[in-house]
Amino acid sequence: MTFSKYAMLFVPIALVATTPSPAQSSSEQMARVVQHMKAVGTMSANFTQTDRSGGTLTGKLLLKRPGQVRFEYQKDVPLLIVADGRALTMVDYEVRQVQRWPIRNSPLAALLDPGQDLARFGKILPTSTNDVVSVEVRDPKRPEYGTITMIFVDKPGAPGGLTLNGWVALDSKNNRTTIRLTDISYNGTIAKNAFTWKDPRPVRRKS
Repeated sequence: MTFSKYAMLFVPIALVATTPSPAQSSSEQMARVVQHMKAVGTMSANFTQTDRSGGTLTGKLLLKRPGQVRFEYQKDVPLLIVADGRALTMVDYEVRQVQRWPIRNSPLAALLDPGQDLARFGKILPTSTNDVVSVEVRDPKRPEYGTITMIFVDKPGAPGGLTLNGWVALDSKNNRTTIRLTDISYNGTIAKNAFTWKDPRPVRRKS
């Protein structure tokens, strides 16, 4: 797989809306999500990523708020995605290419540093069951940044009583990515070097 093919995987879908939940108002649901987000300093999980054609990849996710994340893919996939608090970096070790952009320009900003984005751009979507909360985040003035829809499920004992089940994303070209999380652990210790990466590009010698 080439770098360009990998790159299309990490841009974001809105869930199909069903019957509105009568149990809580949208503002109450949003308050629960914000409470959960504020209570989660770190998170680790296994993930399954599905693209618009149905292709799947698996890997390990490490997250530390604000602004740090690491997506380490299965051993046969030479791809790494890392955010170090400032920039989101996609590294393709197969073709030795690196792409970087500001975190705020990615839909993942709502996940990595959610406070401002949720308050300004978040919207509760209807779901078919009371124990699921769906939040769509997009900036209507910046459609090129894409849309992310995060899915939370009730879980007693989890931060804020919710756990992040995954998210779906849609970019400005309608490329869709779905992430499902399993084996989630909250607020554990994550090594400081977890959000660094090795540059695969050839070193240019000075003449």
